[in-house]
Amino acid sequence: MAQYSKIEVATLMNSTGLVPLFYHDDVEVGKKVLKACYDGGARLLEFTSRGDFAHEVFAELNKYAIDKLPEMALGVGSITDAAAASLYMQLGANFIVTPVLREDIAIVCNRRKVLWSAGCATLTEIAKAEELGCEIVKLFPGDAYSPSYVKAIKGPCPWTSIMPTGGVAPTEESLSAWFSAGVTCVGMGSKLIVKDKDGNFDFDKIKSLTKTSIDFIKKLKK
Repeated sequence: MAQYSKIEVATLMNSTGLVPLFYHDDVEVGKKVLKACYDGGARLLEFTSRGDFAHEVFAELNKYAIDKLPEMALGVGSITDAAAASLYMQLGANFIVTPVLREDIAIVCNRRKVLWSAGCATLTEIAKAEELGCEIVKLFPGDAYSPSYVKAIKGPCPWTSIMPTGGVAPTEESLSAWFSAGVTCVGMGSKLIVKDKDGNFDFDKIKSLTKTSIDFIKKLKK
């Protein structure tokens, strides 16, 4: 069962403004990445379900977060059907993120009062997602669009909360552009969860990038 309500998760997304995205099939590596993001100030992390037995890895990471990382809400991304959403919610997922808009996922998440964020691109998709109870819409793939596209969406729909994923970098230039356009939060994967020259995850750098990103986002939100 989720540790945090959909309202609490939405509040965390709005207050921190950052959702790191990450997948690895090694639980111990996952714990170190999760801890680095947490130490950098992140209070959410989207575990992207993209490998065989990924749910088993998530289960261990979520137990670790509950035990060792107070206030960390671990969720799951890359969910494409209701069965997968239900499986991860049984394992305690605090939010579900999808690359597509599917009503079956909305139904199972709403039933459990778990926040879900649907991958949308057009105003029609966004409107449908909001009608199904989506609080924060995922603009995906974000690198196919731009901050000006977000600004255009917010014109007729100022109530829409948007989280671009992809195309966002942990730099002042990138973050300023997106948040000035009106996004609620941003999702960042490989540009935040970086590796060193040897191909290993650079945990100190991940912590540093997370902290500087969140600090700057807070300034932009004032």
